[in-house]
Amino acid sequence: MTLAIVEEEKIIRPVANFSPSLWGDHFLSFSIDNRVAQKYAQEIEALKEETRSMLLAITGRKLVEKLNFIDVIERLGIAYHYEKEIDDILYQIYNENSKFEGDEYNDLCICALQFRLLRQHGYNICLKIFSKFQDGNGNFKESFASDVLGLLSLYEASHVRTHGEDFLEDALVFSTTHLESATPHLNSPLKEQVTHALEQSLHKGIPRVETRFFISSIYEKDESKNDALLRFAKLDFNLLQMLHKQELAEVSSWWKELDFVTTLPYARDRVVECYFWTLGVYFEPQYSQARVMLAKTISIISIVDDTFDSYGIVKELNTYTDAIQRWDISEIDRLPDYMKISYKALLDLYKDYENELSNDGRSHVVYHAKERMKEIVRNYNVEAKWFIEGYMPPVSAYLSNALATSTYYLLTTTSYLGMKSATEHDFEWLSRNPKILKANATLCRVIDDIATYEVYIN
Repeated sequence: MTLAIVEEEKIIRPVANFSPSLWGDHFLSFSIDNRVAQKYAQEIEALKEETRSMLLAITGRKLVEKLNFIDVIERLGIAYHYEKEIDDILYQIYNENSKFEGDEYNDLCICALQFRLLRQHGYNICLKIFSKFQDGNGNFKESFASDVLGLLSLYEASHVRTHGEDFLEDALVFSTTHLESATPHLNSPLKEQVTHALEQSLHKGIPRVETRFFISSIYEKDESKNDALLRFAKLDFNLLQMLHKQELAEVSSWWKELDFVTTLPYARDRVVECYFWTLGVYFEPQYSQARVMLAKTISIISIVDDTFDSYGIVKELNTYTDAIQRWDISEIDRLPDYMKISYKALLDLYKDYENELSNDGRSHVVYHAKERMKEIVRNYNVEAKWFIEGYMPPVSAYLSNALATSTYYLLTTTSYLGMKSATEHDFEWLSRNPKILKANATLCRVIDDIATYEVYIN
């Protein structure tokens, strides 16, 4: 008698072979030294009040002193202690200097700094402030080509331009060209500051990274530095860094317990990088809970993303997508074993969010984050089918789907979860994809595709 042989269909999976984490368990066991933290906090309180007095004292001083002081404390990373005071001073500047008259408006550095600070704080300051620096054809006067401080200030200001401001497009080219020519001839620390700015403008930097650079590489070497401000900035940076490390230890511990590295080896192990991303959203101590929630969500969505991009086949992904839309643990038995792991982790995470936020009576807002998760999974599934089947969609169809898979809709909504000031109205507003959110998602999507398209083509 001949035995029947049943051959299982061979499944070819698009495994990505991600490199292991660079960090291992480095941040897993960190804990704050309470004695050191308390010592820092006590000294910070005294320096905070001293700085507040300095800030209030400049109210009646010259424009250049007001602008420079605000710029310094923002670059030192301590401006979050004085949001109201800074807003009051900038409001005064905006209303009292609308005609841009006076000797200070002959100084390119002052004008560009005023423009940038007001723009950064939401004021619609007009380009007229630069009129004295233009020739009859509307171009920058070549006489300013050797004004390095003015050029640097103009360069940074050009990065807060809005659509259609061609003058600032030209300002970027003008300032960049002349700064590049001047850099080899500059002395420290101005040379380091210009070099760093040309590599990445202040507006495009991560605040904590920019703060660290400014403290150690620029302000500490400045002969005119204020020692009290420098001491304050260093203590505040170190105390905040302790908090950030503690949060990272919490997120790392949660990730370690999930053990995805062992159970889902096809996926990325990038929990440290995911946490670091949150510091670009908010670094302030009052957003500690929000950062932890956001970091966990980024980490879990990376697993879901890799399941679609780097392992799942169409049939499995359809089932996975449907199970997540239903959001019910009883659906888990429909899934392949490897999908059960991430499915349970996903549902457990959002249940944890609900429990945590129930202490403040805010558990209901988690609904909005769940809906965004369901949305991104639906769109991931569409992209996965296109890729697996080799289909090239029209640009309009691709972008319509890809704005969600940029993750910005999901992560923006999630970033509000741990913010006690965020109301139901705020979440409803976000759910309608306001223009500012859609614009951010579009930028993220296009920039990401420009950076990674060669990987998928090759």
